[in-house]
Amino acid sequence: MSSPSVRQGALLRGGAAALLTTALTLAAHALGGGGLPSGPAMVQLLLVAATVGATAAALPRTGDVRLMTLVLAGGQLAGHGILSAAAHHAHADPAPLWAMAGAHLAAVLVGAALICAGDRLCRALSRVVRRTLVHLPPPVSSAPAAAVGDADQPLFSALVLVSSLSHRGPPVAA
Repeated sequence: MSSPSVRQGALLRGGAAALLTTALTLAAHALGGGGLPSGPAMVQLLLVAATVGATAAALPRTGDVRLMTLVLAGGQLAGHGILSAAAHHAHADPAPLWAMAGAHLAAVLVGAALICAGDRLCRALSRVVRRTLVHLPPPVSSAPAAAVGDADQPLFSALVLVSSLSHRGPPVAA
């Protein structure tokens, strides 16, 4: 069984992969002239993103840029396929196939590098925080201070204070 910090890192990677897949697919489709999808196409895109996120969280080596690139590329391919099939309208000015594939590939490579770099930074930061919290000294407990209450008469409180002072000390000749 993995430690909770490793599992949290995998969940963060999976969430980032799902969000990046959705954002890149929607942005590429909108920039390609297709507009934003609605209805069943959007639901299918969200299912693809959830699948990509779950895959990225479940695979143990998605901290590696190469595997994260493959997972994100698969998500982009599935998302592009869904939005292309769901688009019943023609794009106003379709981009050449090589330009579209190059833009998707560049976005996937940059996204995978950012997710993996963020994962490494998050692990390093949490290690530092854990080590710092382990070496904190325990809090010092102080004895409760004696409360001096108000007396009914001001002279009586002065007498109580004077009588509590000790007049003992070393002999005068010393």
